[in-house]
Amino acid sequence: MENSTFKTKSIAIIMKTIFKTLLILGIFCLCSCTKNRKNVAISSPNDTLLVNFLLTDEGKPSYIILKGVSVVIDSSSLGFELKNAPSLLDNFKIVNVDTKSVDETWNMPWGEQETVRNQYNELKVELQEKDSLERKLNIVFKVYNDGIGFRYEFPEQEHLKEVFITDEHTQFQLTDDHTTWWIPGDWDIYEHLYTTSKVSEIDALSKANHGSLAQTYIPENAVNTPVTMRAEGGLHISIHEAALLDYSGMTLKVDTENISFQSELVGSERNDYKVKRTTPFTTPWRTIQIAEKATELIDSKLIVNLNEPSKIDDISWFTPMKYTGIWWEMHLGKSSWDKAAGKHGATTENAKAFIDFSAKNNIKGVLVEGWNTGWEHWIGFEDREGVFDFITPYDDYDLQEVVRYAKEKGVEIIMHHETSAAIGTYDRQMDKAYKLMQDLGIHSVKSGYVGKIIPKGEYHHGQWMVNHYNNAVFKAIEYEVAVNAHEPIKATGLRRTYPNIISREGLRGQEFNAWAADGGNPPEHLPIVAFTRMLAGPIDYTPGIFNIKLSPYKENNQVNTTIAQQLALYVVIYSPIQMAADLIENYEGNPALQFIKDVGVDWKQTKVLNGEVGDFVTIAREERQTGNWFLGSITDENARNLEVSLDFLLPNTTYTATIYKDAKDAHWDDNPTAIDIETMDVTSETKLTLQLAAGGGTAISFLKK
Repeated sequence: MENSTFKTKSIAIIMKTIFKTLLILGIFCLCSCTKNRKNVAISSPNDTLLVNFLLTDEGKPSYIILKGVSVVIDSSSLGFELKNAPSLLDNFKIVNVDTKSVDETWNMPWGEQETVRNQYNELKVELQEKDSLERKLNIVFKVYNDGIGFRYEFPEQEHLKEVFITDEHTQFQLTDDHTTWWIPGDWDIYEHLYTTSKVSEIDALSKANHGSLAQTYIPENAVNTPVTMRAEGGLHISIHEAALLDYSGMTLKVDTENISFQSELVGSERNDYKVKRTTPFTTPWRTIQIAEKATELIDSKLIVNLNEPSKIDDISWFTPMKYTGIWWEMHLGKSSWDKAAGKHGATTENAKAFIDFSAKNNIKGVLVEGWNTGWEHWIGFEDREGVFDFITPYDDYDLQEVVRYAKEKGVEIIMHHETSAAIGTYDRQMDKAYKLMQDLGIHSVKSGYVGKIIPKGEYHHGQWMVNHYNNAVFKAIEYEVAVNAHEPIKATGLRRTYPNIISREGLRGQEFNAWAADGGNPPEHLPIVAFTRMLAGPIDYTPGIFNIKLSPYKENNQVNTTIAQQLALYVVIYSPIQMAADLIENYEGNPALQFIKDVGVDWKQTKVLNGEVGDFVTIAREERQTGNWFLGSITDENARNLEVSLDFLLPNTTYTATIYKDAKDAHWDDNPTAIDIETMDVTSETKLTLQLAAGGGTAISFLKK
């Protein structure tokens, strides 16, 4: 009887969906033949996705997205609230419709793959108000086989010149109460742990009090993007944005009763609007990735494709690299950023030790934090303006000598600029700081923005700071400097347009394992990150910790993975720069270091072999220069066996596979350093069973014989 009831209910749902689809298409056929059309649609190149744009009788714009006969996003409204002007929410008519198809290929100067196909069908709907103002608003949809991007265009026009947006009303009406992986819509930081819940159970305000965060502001029940969901039938959906320029970052306000999201822009206490622009202008793209399998979300290049082609003619001065550095030891308390504390880490002697280690182990970069004056004054001070000097080193750090020594050893120094979120100080010194780097032949900088923004009232993710982050990148181009921002604005694919945006933090990173009072990042953290934050772009997560229990420095903290998983992260969590983050002494004599020496950072192609959000993921990548392959596989707190085929390898070619795997008794907490290393010959016909311990992983290098 139960099976019969279930079958009847399933048929009813299917019939309802088909009826709704036919109704929508019927309306389209009817209305598109009339002079005053209210409906227009466009499909993906393979016809699996359909976007239907509609105007209600009141002239309210909305859209619906279907995959096959299933509604993915139900009727969702579009529009704006403006300051000192009528809203742009209704009273529209369609005055013109344009469509086009694009199928092109472009090359990544560095990235997860060498070439990217950019194939989509585009629909541009030009709207105009019916009243005397006749204000214009265009909505452009790009429909890919794996998702949709859409944005608003504000044309130049007589009755709308300076635009003050108080709210953007972009709705995402879901069709069911999906399982969702989310972090709160914090206006100031992304460094929260992910929560897994139904949409109806999202409670972002419960995350407001977090003692481990330097800054945080969660004004309402909203989530940050990318937010990834899984429908009951297995369909995966991820909502984000692309090409965030001169606009406020978007969070998604949650309607737990109606199971929907609506755009909620990050605001400012200094202004009674959230975005200020002058026509003509475009908004960022609102993106919806849609995939049958979780792995296809990682495969997608929707976000970067929605950005413009590169504006940098020559990026050859930046080389993807692995790096070590004076950083982890400060989080452990072995040394300090502050020279006055008496155990300064950034000394000439210490820097040279890292340079020697890097040169010996095929690691091309060394990061030095705490090198410049000001660290003794910034922590705990409300007024941090004028504290940091980005030109002057401490007297125990000879910057010129360190750079000279590094060049002699074939190693690059990575500059560090901790702004302490005192934006005026950094803006005033930026040219001089970049010029110093140019004079020294330093081509990359890690910037930081710890603390509440100065001037007071601005937030890290508002329009004012979006422009600062981007302007820092634009200026860096003049000096051939690549930027890796921490405490950043979210990644939105701008690395295509400005490939000197090499990586960023923008998540709860490795350092939380060293000092967070809540036990650090749980084993499920990175299997979630791979399907959420990583969809936005490269992550500077700083893997490679071998001293998992952090002895003798932090006896009450630890890294909640095995060593094998720390190795696998070099492949799984993508970045063109990857840190070997541990102390030198923890690497010396450990045979697992060989994987870090061998693993690539710049890839010709990427294959996502398996994975489920929050559970596990396995990724293989081919190195551009050598044709060697590397594989990484990680799991959550559950041990599991995963079978993988090596059919991605070149046929009729033998590779030496060195497998770094969890020992039989390995466990992220009980026995995290237990690792076995095995070598064997393999071909494209080989199949392997990966045995992952709880919180564990497997890393494999496939080197051509």
